[in-house]
Amino acid sequence: MIKPAFMTSVCPDWDLDRIFDAMDRYGYDGLEPRVGWPNQAGFQLDMTEDQRAGVRSRFEKAGKSICCIATGCKFAVPDDAERKQHVADALAAVDLAADLGAPFVRTFGGDHGAGEMNAHVNRAADSYRQVLDRAREKNIVLLLETHDAWCSSSLVRAVIERVDDPHLRVLWDIMHPQRMFERPGETMQILGDLTRHLHAHDGNFPDPAERIANTPLGEGDIDHATPIQLLGKSGYEGFVSVEVIHKPGSDHDPDPVLKQYATKLKEYIGA
Repeated sequence: MIKPAFMTSVCPDWDLDRIFDAMDRYGYDGLEPRVGWPNQAGFQLDMTEDQRAGVRSRFEKAGKSICCIATGCKFAVPDDAERKQHVADALAAVDLAADLGAPFVRTFGGDHGAGEMNAHVNRAADSYRQVLDRAREKNIVLLLETHDAWCSSSLVRAVIERVDDPHLRVLWDIMHPQRMFERPGETMQILGDLTRHLHAHDGNFPDPAERIANTPLGEGDIDHATPIQLLGKSGYEGFVSVEVIHKPGSDHDPDPVLKQYATKLKEYIGA
């Protein structure tokens, strides 16, 4: 059974008490901390040993999961110094995930710059190899998200196949391949067997020249029902995580978002 989760980016101003309350009220099984961004729950790469142990214990006692550590690490960026820092952050995120009991660490490809895609795929693969020894040691799986310059499923699969290690798999962000006019069935055919985690966030284009704008789930242009049902039929039993992004200190209200997404996700999962 697919399970619902949400990212701390939905509620960056909430502490853990409010997060647990919302998980209970709306029926979420998992939380995906977004490290590297401000959040009042205290999830960051520099959490102390005591903080990590305390948070893990609290989730275990509540019967909830920290389903993935979401980083901003980018493995294909052309600048060597920047990429080296991303690798270092990913190594720290692997340690954090192991300490918190999370099985996955989310990463990006990032803006790969000009030139042949083969070179970009090789650069990303080389960067992932620098983290995979630690990931194997800690039994953590790195996830490359369908995002930014890597929304195309074939590019993401190329990196996974080039690395050829079971500790590198895919985070299927349901929105972004569809933004590139890729049908969910096509994404499923290319990445379905490699998918270990899902992101959900709906939207539409109020003006063709503008960026996609958030909408309630099921009211935008992004088909979430088909990917969830295709994966469910294939035996996928991971999480689908709500990734609606709110800025810290803004006047957003996370509660209606989490309530509405929970209702629709359960509808899609049940189907």
